[in-house]
Amino acid sequence: MSERTYAEHAGISRGAVQKARKTGRLVLFADGSINAVASDARRGVMTDPDQQMRSRGGLGAGEGAVSGPGDSTSYLKARTALTVYQAQERQLSIQKKKGVLVDRARAETLVFRLARQERDTWVTWPTRVAALMAAQLSAEMEKASGNPVTIETAILQRVLETHVREQLDALADLRVSLA
Repeated sequence: MSERTYAEHAGISRGAVQKARKTGRLVLFADGSINAVASDARRGVMTDPDQQMRSRGGLGAGEGAVSGPGDSTSYLKARTALTVYQAQERQLSIQKKKGVLVDRARAETLVFRLARQERDTWVTWPTRVAALMAAQLSAEMEKASGNPVTIETAILQRVLETHVREQLDALADLRVSLA
């Protein structure tokens, strides 16, 4: 088939046929003529369906048309999905730059470190305050009863440690989810 005949057959311009020949989208016989059936199949696989519709004067898959042997709706869906993904990616990038979003791994590490510091502070608290509390309680009880009272620092420290550890165990069951 000649270029002119194939152009009429395919519903495209002769220039489009020449361009398809240069880019290898046509199957040629040994004498240089065009194998219409094989060329239609190759063009269907190698050509953007949306571009084919525009070259025919159509608007694309919005009209419900299918271009060539391939389904243009799958191409358009993929292209739309890519465009949506790129827009979401740009929006996330902007939010990161504005400081609205933070890196999840970094946030989880920071929360863990803060919880660990808080836990360590509470674990050492009974040791730091037991003597002071024992002295204050002894003074208050002596003042109220009029008799000298001595509260052992070690006993008060053990009692405080028991209650603090129970509270920390209860807090350990809490799970932070940043999902």
